[in-house]
Amino acid sequence: MVSLAILIPVALGLGLLGLAAFFWSIKSGQYDDLEGAAARILEDDPPRE
Repeated sequence: MVSLAILIPVALGLGLLGLAAFFWSIKSGQYDDLEGAAARILEDDPPRE
């Protein structure tokens, strides 16, 4: 029972940390251009000199 008193707050804290990281990534623009990355992989690189 004592382990549950430790593990439940730890699990809630990690969940809130993950949720905060998710909202930070949305706010910083990580998901703005989803099609651009998919199309960019199909383009050829410019020739190197």
